[in-house]
Amino acid sequence: MVRIMGIVGSPRKEGNTENLIKEALKAAGDIGAEIELVRLGSAEIEPCVACDICKATGECAIYDDMGEILEKMVKADGFIIGSPVYFGNVTSQLKMLMDRSRPLRMDFKLKNKVGGAIATGGSRNGGQETTIAAIHEFLLIQDAIVVGDGAPMAHYGGTGVGATAEDEIGLQTSQNLGKRVAELAIKLS
Repeated sequence: MVRIMGIVGSPRKEGNTENLIKEALKAAGDIGAEIELVRLGSAEIEPCVACDICKATGECAIYDDMGEILEKMVKADGFIIGSPVYFGNVTSQLKMLMDRSRPLRMDFKLKNKVGGAIATGGSRNGGQETTIAAIHEFLLIQDAIVVGDGAPMAHYGGTGVGATAEDEIGLQTSQNLGKRVAELAIKLS
């Protein structure tokens, strides 16, 4: 059984981004994936301090919740990473995860894992694509395999707006993304 990890980059618990991540995870679970949700907003995560200790040891020198999150990422077969749009980009919580994941890149521990992105904004064209692009860039730098939400819509990923529980496009693109991430992870396993 493949493991798909949903990473909520929002500081808000039970918000719009989390709603769409849960929809994506449900779709992944419906085709047989084991699913797990991680909320960065309730985790204790410090920013990278550029000490370079990870280059020498392969481990981050900061001891907080990031160590456990990185271990879960290594064990996962795929990721659905989501963020609300903050000035056309990801939240600081998600950016800290990206910056602190450097130890995983030392040996490319996320290589060939499947990843997809979800972004929520205040309007339909509120920066979701640039936020998703930042998540895709992170996944590509980690040598992961990036997927979008696939046919019939074929977007960059899940794109939500406003109250996502009522956003049919956001719900559908997120569900499709969760299914695509799980399908490819299953094929690769």
